[in-house]
Amino acid sequence: MTDVELIWISQRLEHRIRFGRIAGERIVTPRTRIASFLPGAIFAFTRWSSNDYGTVHSRIDILRATSPGEAYTTAPFVRPGGELLLSLQGSPKVAAALAAIDAVESAGVDPCDAAPDHWRHLHNRISAGEAARPYTAERHAAWLKRKALDQ
Repeated sequence: MTDVELIWISQRLEHRIRFGRIAGERIVTPRTRIASFLPGAIFAFTRWSSNDYGTVHSRIDILRATSPGEAYTTAPFVRPGGELLLSLQGSPKVAAALAAIDAVESAGVDPCDAAPDHWRHLHNRISAGEAARPYTAERHAAWLKRKALDQ
């Protein structure tokens, strides 16, 4: 299982799951809990922190939980780590990623089920300041067919 530490301190710090199928959850303290994901699960983990003057840090990571023995990338607050599909910092880039997640949902697709290549594409395009291709129902159907061939 891949564990993600979720923290919430009112108006100061928030670590949360934007999407993902949580397989288990443990409460550590009133402000901290651990969400666990099964191998292969794709999830989005957002983090932000602020001070008296506003937001000072904003980040989103979309990861795929890995199986034991599989190579992975370490990410803060994610143990042991995962396959990093998207990693963006800064409010404008995070906002663009969140808007893209909303667009996937509005296309009628659960972001957990979207093609991992779409999240990589999104990372590259947002990082370069370019518009990304939308994830449509047709693209999703093609992904499902391609995935079925690999099984």
